[in-house]
Amino acid sequence: MAALHITKDNFQKEVLESDKPVLVDFWASWCGPCRMVGPIVEEVSEERPDIKVCKVNVDEEQELASAYQVMSIPTLMVVKNGEIVNRSVGAKPKADILAML
Repeated sequence: MAALHITKDNFQKEVLESDKPVLVDFWASWCGPCRMVGPIVEEVSEERPDIKVCKVNVDEEQELASAYQVMSIPTLMVVKNGEIVNRSVGAKPKADILAML
């Protein structure tokens, strides 16, 4: 399943109220490290049907980025039962991203 595009309008339903763990990728199109992590995040979304993968474009969703104190990108968050249980900043190899889950 491809990563879901998240906005402030669907964040509550898709992320906070999800019955599966959610990997959220805060990114921007101009960000080099984000472009490195993007394909890995997409791979994870295809390979792991047990989790939901979501992407938040920080340029389009500044309110969400601010609400979750995203100061640097890429920022990856893992949300389970509406709570942030893991968070990392910067490009990471696939093994490190999977280990966050």
